[in-house]
Amino acid sequence: MAEYKDIVGTTVRGNAGDLTGAKTGELFYDSTNEHFKYRHPNITTAGSWRTGNSLNTARMFFDGVGTQTASLNFGGYTNTQVTNVESYDGTSWTEVADINTARHGIRGGGTYTSAVAFCGATPPETGATESWNGSTWTELADLNTVRYIVGGTGSSNTNAISFGGYTPGNPYGVTVSEKWNGTSWTEVADLNTGRYALAGAGADNTSAIAAGGSNPHGDGGSLAFTELWNDTAWTEVADLNQGRGASPGAAGTVTSALIYSSGYTELWNGTSWSEQANLSTARNELAGAGSATSALASGGEAPSLSPQTRGETEEWTGEGASIGAWSTGGDLNSGRRQAGAAGTQTATLAFGGEDPGNAQLALTEKYNGTTWTEVADLNTARIRPGNAGTYTSALAFGGQPSGGTPPDAEITFNESWNGTSWAEAADLNTKRASHAGVGADNTSALCIFGFDRAPNGTNKTEQWNGTSWTEVGDGNTARIGHGAGGIATSALAWGGYSYPGSANVANTELWNGSAWSEVNDLNTARSGISNAGAGTVSAALAFGGDGLNAQTEDWNGANWVEVADLSTARSNHGGVGTTTAAITFGGQTPPVVATTEEWNGSSIATKVLTD
Repeated sequence: MAEYKDIVGTTVRGNAGDLTGAKTGELFYDSTNEHFKYRHPNITTAGSWRTGNSLNTARMFFDGVGTQTASLNFGGYTNTQVTNVESYDGTSWTEVADINTARHGIRGGGTYTSAVAFCGATPPETGATESWNGSTWTELADLNTVRYIVGGTGSSNTNAISFGGYTPGNPYGVTVSEKWNGTSWTEVADLNTGRYALAGAGADNTSAIAAGGSNPHGDGGSLAFTELWNDTAWTEVADLNQGRGASPGAAGTVTSALIYSSGYTELWNGTSWSEQANLSTARNELAGAGSATSALASGGEAPSLSPQTRGETEEWTGEGASIGAWSTGGDLNSGRRQAGAAGTQTATLAFGGEDPGNAQLALTEKYNGTTWTEVADLNTARIRPGNAGTYTSALAFGGQPSGGTPPDAEITFNESWNGTSWAEAADLNTKRASHAGVGADNTSALCIFGFDRAPNGTNKTEQWNGTSWTEVGDGNTARIGHGAGGIATSALAWGGYSYPGSANVANTELWNGSAWSEVNDLNTARSGISNAGAGTVSAALAFGGDGLNAQTEDWNGANWVEVADLSTARSNHGGVGTTTAAITFGGQTPPVVATTEEWNGSSIATKVLTD
């Protein structure tokens, strides 16, 4: 019998505490807590949709091909048939060369660079077929049976299949199926149930799934029927949980597929369908693309909204995808809330804050990835300071040196950390507290919004050059208690409590070095996340907040998605790091605490073996 060492490549190692350097799947012994533990991938147990950037042209009754990060959509209907084509790079949509024939109810197959688009209504119905080579569309041979709102899929501009649809002579839906070889269409075995406005997915024209659709002749309209194509015949399999008859989006293959419309999402595992998280914006006649674990939904019609024709994009992260996780780290020596923070997950600086007795602190502590150590104090004890920099080169600016928030309690004091001690540096231009800060080190930083005179918020921004502060472009939303990530010339600010408005906000703003612009909001509006954020303008992490929030949201440069929660819900906590390695400490749960949590975005977690 093979021994553990032969399988894993190491013997069972011992360590005082978690062995974070252990291999995935490795067993080790924690001598401090007297537990056997092992490292394992952390996997999602449920999928979710998140908002992406909208189409340039809102429309419905169109189709998409490709993947979540390399997609193409074409045709559709606004207040008339259109020729519009847009490509998606995982962040934004770009208009590219139009199809030759304007139409809606179009279908297609293929990829971002090699696709085929077929059928539709101009009106009248058409069998027109066009081939995409990555830059232009070329008209080729028509379908044998003219129709629109068919099901379809394919792998390239030489490989596709169409099935079902609505024809002038049969308004109840047809069973016709045709295969495309790059030059012409050939009729193959029919569907078992005639229908139109159905979903289709599959790897190529030899393997496809047909689901849902409409056939109002004697059955009430929307269908739940599912059929699988094996390159010879269609076979009926398990039905959808709910009939879908309004051109739903679809993605995936015959063994793993996703169908979504009207707020409903269902997942096919090769045997049966299960209901999943709804689309954020319920709509029909939308375009789909991607896979069952990484899908894209764009556009469509939302009858309950105005205008009905939509441009929203949503991205699906499916069950079984890798996710990050929070785990317990070493406690602070002094529990505190509203402290400043700088550095990384394994080299963290915490300074200032307020203790459980509501006293302002000057205490500074360093974290080495395992334990916190007290080092030299700030010159001025304070809560709610701005922060920037690293473990050896940091800034602490502004804040409040006394309890409460009376007028003029905020300060401009700025201190610079050199790895050993704090020294007073040039003050901010505007008194403030509960602001955010970012920066590479103690020579380059950005002070973002905050109280300028309680209870008034400001949208003012100041930039530090190592010698002095200069006022630069104002933000769009004045706020306090917000999060931020980035550097002085490229930053992101999110959430907070607005003034005027007096409410938690989800607003996210992007700084390009000279001006702020609004981008996609957090999923959950919140404040109390001052000094608790991590990352950059293209990859950030927001966690915790008022109302004892445990939610963590991940920013991919375009939108936020909810990921694994904090182990302990908290607000007014500190935090630094990246989307793959972050840390949060202290805060209120509601009592003021000293606990620390570490985020591992590499999807590896430590599991304790129990008896």
